[in-house]
Amino acid sequence: MLIRCMTPGTLQPTARVFPGGTVVKILMHCVYYPPEVGGLESHVHFLCRALVERGHQVDVVTSRSMPETDPFEERDGVSVWRTWFPGKSTSGWIAHAAGSLPRAIAASRGADVLHAQAFQSIPPLQTVRAIRGTPLVATWHTSHFLKLAMRPGWRELLGRMVSSVDVNLAASREIADVGERLAPGHRVEPVTNGVETSIFAPVAASLLPPIGRRRRIVVPRRLFEKNGVEYAVRALPLIAERFDVEMVLVGDGPERDALERLGGELGVGERLRFLGVQAHRDMPGILCSAELAIFPSLMEATSVAALECMACEVPVAASNVGGLPEIVDAQVGTLFEPANPEDLAREVSVLLGRTDLPSLGKQARQRVVEKWSNARLAELHIEIYEELIRRRRTA
Repeated sequence: MLIRCMTPGTLQPTARVFPGGTVVKILMHCVYYPPEVGGLESHVHFLCRALVERGHQVDVVTSRSMPETDPFEERDGVSVWRTWFPGKSTSGWIAHAAGSLPRAIAASRGADVLHAQAFQSIPPLQTVRAIRGTPLVATWHTSHFLKLAMRPGWRELLGRMVSSVDVNLAASREIADVGERLAPGHRVEPVTNGVETSIFAPVAASLLPPIGRRRRIVVPRRLFEKNGVEYAVRALPLIAERFDVEMVLVGDGPERDALERLGGELGVGERLRFLGVQAHRDMPGILCSAELAIFPSLMEATSVAALECMACEVPVAASNVGGLPEIVDAQVGTLFEPANPEDLAREVSVLLGRTDLPSLGKQARQRVVEKWSNARLAELHIEIYEELIRRRRTA
C-alpha cells in the first residue's frame, strides 16, 4: 500500500532526505498562493515550507492573481513562480493552466516528483509528466471540485484526471469518496490538511477590545454564499436572548453589504463587527480573543481555518457537512444542522453555557497537534514521494 497512515505522537522537525542523502526536488502547482488568503493557500504554503525545513527543494508554479506580486520570489526558502492569470473563474483557471505550462516545464527540470494541488493544476502537470516521465501526485481540494463533479461533462473529465495520476490524495473523506466514484478502481486517500501549530497556538489576544463585557464569538469565513455566514448572523439574535455576545466576522466577500443590512434588520447590527481580510500573522491573536468559533458552511472540504482555531485552543461549532465532522465533535465543540439558524443558536448557546469551555479548547489543540500538524503532514508527504521515487528507479 503506497499511502502511510498518520499515527499519534509528536514528530520532530528534523530534516529528512531521500536515502543516500539526496535532496528530493518537488514541483508544486497551485492556482493560488500567498499573499492570497484562504485555506488552500495556507495549506500549500506551510506544507512547502515544512518540506524545505526538512532539507528538500520546492518550486511552486502559481498564478499572479494579485498583480502587485512579483513574477518570482523566494518565500521561506520556497521558489515561487507566478504566471499570467486572467480571473477567478472556470475559464480563468483553464487559461492559467495553459499559460503556466512553459514555466512548469522549465521548473520541472531535475524534479523527482510533481504535485498538483487541486484539479486546476492537474492538466499542466500531466503534460510535464509526459515530457519528463516524473511521477505525479494530486491532492483534491475544495467545494468547487464537489460542485463540478455533479455536472455530466465535468464528471467524465475529472474521472480521467483521477485515473491518470500516480497517487491521489483528498482533503476530506467526502472528496475522496467522490473521486473514487468518478474513477472506479482508483484509490483516493483522505488526508486532512495540516496546521502550523507553532504559529497557531494560544497567544495574547489581539488589540481588538471587546464591547463592554460582551463575550466574543469569531466567524473566520470569507463572505461567500457557500460559507453560510448569513445563518450565523440570523442566529445571533437568538443567542443574544441568553448571552451578552458580539460576533466578529473575519474575511470579506460579495455578501458583506447584504450581511450588514441583515444585521441591522435583525436588530443586532451593533453586535456585529466586520474586520475584513486580516494578515495571516495577526490571525492567532484575533482567534485567541474569542471564546468560540463558528463555521456555518453549506459546503466544506476540511477547513484549515477551523483547524487553526482549534490549534489556538478555541472550541469550534460547525455545520455537519463535508469534512467538518471529521475534525469536530463534542470533545472539541459541537455540530449543527446546516442552513438552520435555530439549531446553530441552540448548539452555540449550550456551549456558551458550559463552565468547562476552556477545557474543550485545550482538547482541540491536543487533537490538532497529535493528528493534523504540518510536521505530520510533511512527513507523510515525504514517505509518499520517496516511495514513488523508489518505484521509478526500479521500474
